[in-house]
Amino acid sequence: MTATNTAPAAGVRAPLTLIGTGALAMVAVETLNPRYDLVSETLSRYVHGTAGWLLPAALLAVGAASAVLAVRLGAGTRRAGRAALVVWTAGILVAGLFPADPPGHWRRPSLSELVHGNAAFLAFAALPTAAVLLRRTLVARRPGLRTALNALTTASVTATAALAVFLVDVMDGGPSLGLGGAPTLVGLVERLVLAADLGWVALALVAAGPRNGQGRNRRA
Repeated sequence: MTATNTAPAAGVRAPLTLIGTGALAMVAVETLNPRYDLVSETLSRYVHGTAGWLLPAALLAVGAASAVLAVRLGAGTRRAGRAALVVWTAGILVAGLFPADPPGHWRRPSLSELVHGNAAFLAFAALPTAAVLLRRTLVARRPGLRTALNALTTASVTATAALAVFLVDVMDGGPSLGLGGAPTLVGLVERLVLAADLGWVALALVAAGPRNGQGRNRRA
């Protein structure tokens, strides 16, 4: 009796489902709260809006999927790259457990806001670092994903650098780097970072998963 590759496929599918669920939850909470300005307001503030529980649920789902990726990379992976991935994972999970303050509380943050903000900042800094350090390992496993991995790595690094500029601007003297009626673009840039980072994690999960046909010829 010949076993199929159903189990390995399911092993990749489960964390990808978590990433997809997290992304959909973020879109849902955004849609349910039209009063928030997605250009100038960070997504973290939506925890205080309609169905705000969707946001921490999304972050925990993404963190769980990232943890699976960190485990699967295992031995043979650059330690610095894997460590950066662990920092991203821990940061996302902590940010999901500690909610941000409501909008307009940039200057007098609560303890929960400080924990959330610092964890999120570390996570956002760690993911592009991991993407750069793990690029060769992932490309070696799946050469066909080279172009997509390079594109998402570049997008993550570029968007994260822009986000750092806008966050410093917002926290140091108030919003000023705006456009049109928006006092700042920090919300829009944060969403670009999230899109690039979630896309990279999903693609890295595919690259780190079993190759086509692996496990098919095992005898039960």
